[in-house]
Amino acid sequence: MKSMHFVLPLVIAGVATSAAVAETSKPVTQWTCEDFIAIDDQYKPNVIYWATAYAKGDKPEASELDIAGTEQVTPMIIDDCEKEPKASFWQKLKGAWDKVEDKVEAGAKKMKEKL
Repeated sequence: MKSMHFVLPLVIAGVATSAAVAETSKPVTQWTCEDFIAIDDQYKPNVIYWATAYAKGDKPEASELDIAGTEQVTPMIIDDCEKEPKASFWQKLKGAWDKVEDKVEAGAKKMKEKL
C-alpha cells in the first residue's frame, strides 16, 4: 500500500469542488447514493479517497490513501449506487472496502500457506 500523505490536501480541494457540483450540503456520512451519483464522474474517485480516509480514522489528514484499493472500490460503489439510488452511500463505501480488504487478506493467507 502506497502512502500518499502529500496528496490529501489536493483531494480535499477536489472534494470541495465536487460537493459544489453536486449541490449537496449534507455531510458525506448522510449522503444517499443519489447524492454520490450526482457528482461529476471525474470527481468520484476524489470523493472516495476523502470519504475512505474519513471513515478509517475520522481524521482525513492522518490517514493513508490506498490508490490501488480505491481503483477497485470506486466502480463497485458506482455500480451499487446506480442499482440502489436511495441506499446509504456511506454503507456502500464501507461494504466495498470490506470486500476489497477480505480479498487482500485471503490472498495473503494463501501466500503464507504456500511458504
